[in-house]
Amino acid sequence: MARLTTERLTLSPFQPTDWPFFLALRENPDVMRFMGNLCPERETRLLFARRLTSKHTFVIRQHNDATPLGDIGLQISHHFPQEADIGYCVIPAVQGRGIASEAVRAVCNYAFRDAGVKAINAWVLAENRGSVRLLEKLGFVRTQVLEKAFEVNGIRYDDWGYRLEAEALVDLQAG
Repeated sequence: MARLTTERLTLSPFQPTDWPFFLALRENPDVMRFMGNLCPERETRLLFARRLTSKHTFVIRQHNDATPLGDIGLQISHHFPQEADIGYCVIPAVQGRGIASEAVRAVCNYAFRDAGVKAINAWVLAENRGSVRLLEKLGFVRTQVLEKAFEVNGIRYDDWGYRLEAEALVDLQAG
């Protein structure tokens, strides 16, 4: 399994010892407010088990610090293996510090360079302004608007689809 490094970060595959962090992240209402409803622990355990076996999901940490800051991953399409969806989240304490941006850039470069991906899709709720800015800064282009298509805690939100093509790799390296 791949291990990615950036100027400040190490992105490493999930380990069983990451369970307490993963559970805490998925039980944090501030993190989940743009991702989905809080789930029973049993469902979160199933999601974590998939993370343990996935080749393209990572825990985000700063170099020389074992404290997890978030997670990020690619879901490569079974029907179109040159396409992938990206998902990510970071703990509230590091939001706005460029951690997610640095991790997304690294995973996109990895996807295009090493995983055979030609296009990456991202879905974000319109109200998640930080994530919208991050994606647009990295060159993702909004390709879809699904009005009131995603529900979190009984509230319906617009869901925006973004796409980054492999040709943007040069721009990502410069950013």
